[in-house]
Amino acid sequence: MSYLNLGIVAHVDAGKTSLTERLLHHAGVIDRLGSVDGGDTLTDSLALERERGITIRASVASFPAGDVVVNVLDTPGHPDFIAEVDRSLAVLDGAVLVLSAVEGVQAQTLVLMRALQRLRLPLIVFVNKIDRRGARPDAVADAVARRLSPDVLPLQRVHAAGTPAARVESLPDDGLRAWLADESRRGAAHPVLFGSAVTGVGVPELIAALGTYLPVVSAADTGSETASPLVGRREDAPSGVDTAAPSGVVFAIDREDGRKRAFVRMRSGALRVRDRIELGHGRSERVTGLRVAHRGTLEARTTAQAGQIAVVQGLATARVGDVVGPRLPGDERSSQFPPPSYETVVDAAPGERGRLYAALSELAEQDPLIRVRRRDEEITVSLYGEVQREVLAAILQREYGVDARFGEVRTARTERLVGTGHALEIKKQNGNEFHATIGLRVEPGVPGSGVTFELECERGSMPPAFFDGTEDTVRRELARGPLRFPVPDARVVMTHSGYSPRQSHMHQKFNKAMSSTGADFRGLAPRVLAAAVRRAGTVLCEPVHRFVIELPEDTVGPVASLVGRLGGVPFESRVGARGIVVMRGEIPAAGVAGLQRELPGLTHGEGMCRTEHDRFEAVREGV
Repeated sequence: MSYLNLGIVAHVDAGKTSLTERLLHHAGVIDRLGSVDGGDTLTDSLALERERGITIRASVASFPAGDVVVNVLDTPGHPDFIAEVDRSLAVLDGAVLVLSAVEGVQAQTLVLMRALQRLRLPLIVFVNKIDRRGARPDAVADAVARRLSPDVLPLQRVHAAGTPAARVESLPDDGLRAWLADESRRGAAHPVLFGSAVTGVGVPELIAALGTYLPVVSAADTGSETASPLVGRREDAPSGVDTAAPSGVVFAIDREDGRKRAFVRMRSGALRVRDRIELGHGRSERVTGLRVAHRGTLEARTTAQAGQIAVVQGLATARVGDVVGPRLPGDERSSQFPPPSYETVVDAAPGERGRLYAALSELAEQDPLIRVRRRDEEITVSLYGEVQREVLAAILQREYGVDARFGEVRTARTERLVGTGHALEIKKQNGNEFHATIGLRVEPGVPGSGVTFELECERGSMPPAFFDGTEDTVRRELARGPLRFPVPDARVVMTHSGYSPRQSHMHQKFNKAMSSTGADFRGLAPRVLAAAVRRAGTVLCEPVHRFVIELPEDTVGPVASLVGRLGGVPFESRVGARGIVVMRGEIPAAGVAGLQRELPGLTHGEGMCRTEHDRFEAVREGV
């Protein structure tokens, strides 16, 4: 059996969910077509997705295409949910990039294409909505070649575009199709097809193209070529089942009836119920249940093979990105979307704050790019934008019964250490009431490196629990620096340690007043760390985004003035085809919303802007 794990990606409203529905219907998986507006599509299963008409969480459905089983992932198009797309891209064999024949190349289309190219992921471009009034398929195909990639080749001609009678006709095969098939499977060139998810025109041709222009994976071949050495033959293994060590990648996590489920792309071998598998960092779990994507549903199975998408129960400690079993080449592949640049304070009634934090922590487990931190009574969550905030509030109320109150979305600022600072407190000396000695040195970490904790004192100088308690406290306390913002990148070194041994002389009982406990180290560590950080000094930083703006030539001056007014700097402006200027530069994240809001009015509605997180830098005076 051969498999194709296919992603359908697009800017919001380009029609990808409708296209997924049409693919499933044409393949005979569903009897009738659902509607995004009607809220009854197969892949948008969340109540919120049905109400809002947008995809929030990636979903999996399966359909046959000849002798290939296609597992299709319908991913979100709204930029607030880019993390879902991020996780899906890393486990795909190929993708269909959907564009509207009316709107053409849009901001999110550019972001997605850049991610697909970075991964060299084979893809087919599908120009949808050729039946819509205003459809201009030829112009959109030209824009794809000009703005996305010159390595594209349209394979069809569209007749009666912009009318209900729109149809496609294959161009003559001039010998390029065989070449294109080879190049496309390598991710070096991309076919362009046309159609309509609403009428079904062009969909059979798209299905036929999947196995031709995208790489398929054979379960048997994958197991024999890439698996680690066999871990022993199972006498009860069914005929034809690969018994190589099972390996896969966790790309999504959710819960069903309160039980955690891990979505795993199987890379090799066969995973079975009751197997015990390694998740890395000493974590080992036993599989208690398996489902496999099959003909539009998740079907209970006892085995999941290479190439399949498996929904696994029993992996209590699994996290998105974990490698299940032995690590294989390609497991490190990541689409590297930027972290969120915004945050908001979340609160609830006093009696519900504990439940609120637990619920947010669970949601953050499903989406690692959502960071939740708690300090004293304040809970802060990072996110991508206003829509995501609204969705989180609705999920908390519906799925967890918590009425959360979200503050305004604000720029997610951080603190960066300026220099090196050291502090030391010796047990029971100079006002230190704790039975603990702690010395800490802090210094700046490389941006993006996170917090590292090292020892210069002898690890055997005191019980390991006291070192662990100190480290855990340090990591927690760095969630808020002297200016009340996180210190995300720091090297912390424990230079001194000391404790009071447990009273162990004959006939003497343990005396807490004279012996060290973990509470002593957890109590003293914040004080020593604060002193070290204060001596090192910190500077307040804000996220800075790179931007690319496409605009008419006669609007360059007003747009450049807008960028400057918002604290940004345009680096260059180049005139491209048909008088379109490409302006590049950078702007503080706080100015992005204003830029996107005012750009249409300054560019006669023709300007298009995409932004991307670049770095954190010191906040300028007066900003």
